[in-house]
Amino acid sequence: MNYFQFYEMPESFLPNEKAIQTKYYALSREFHPDFYTLESQEKQQEILEKSTLNTNAYRTLSNFDRRMQYILEQHGLLEEGGQNDLPQDFLMEVMELNEQLMELEMEPDSLQFKIVSDQTMQLEGELKAEIWPLLENYANLSPEDQIEALKQVKNYYLKRRYLLRIQDSLAKFAPHS
Repeated sequence: MNYFQFYEMPESFLPNEKAIQTKYYALSREFHPDFYTLESQEKQQEILEKSTLNTNAYRTLSNFDRRMQYILEQHGLLEEGGQNDLPQDFLMEVMELNEQLMELEMEPDSLQFKIVSDQTMQLEGELKAEIWPLLENYANLSPEDQIEALKQVKNYYLKRRYLLRIQDSLAKFAPHS
């Protein structure tokens, strides 16, 4: 079962997080295995599965990145070996940042570290500013417009993954710079 359906919520990149938490706690009480110890083995197994589904749904829907990945996967947009055409200018920018990271690895420099860190944060901010209105309005779009929006969200998701890897690398260099 789809996590949004399980939580009786519309599919959304920016759902009400308080509602997710409230639903999680309500279902945790409803499907707590301790309340079903006297039931049949089949019923206990069913409750255990629903409890696990609830936990997995909460972990996914309460986390921005996991939720985005989940929605894209539900629409078949993150399949292995799938088409991941990112704009050439973005890939060049990331390549330059990676080259600067390699230089930092060879020769730590606090000023260069700050420059790369600032460039990465600026690029991430620009990407977020572009996609945020689409994420906010996704649930209100027509099905045809949602299909088009999902392609843009996929593009953002893939770009964001590149930037997160750069940020992870920067975190490794931070103490050395």
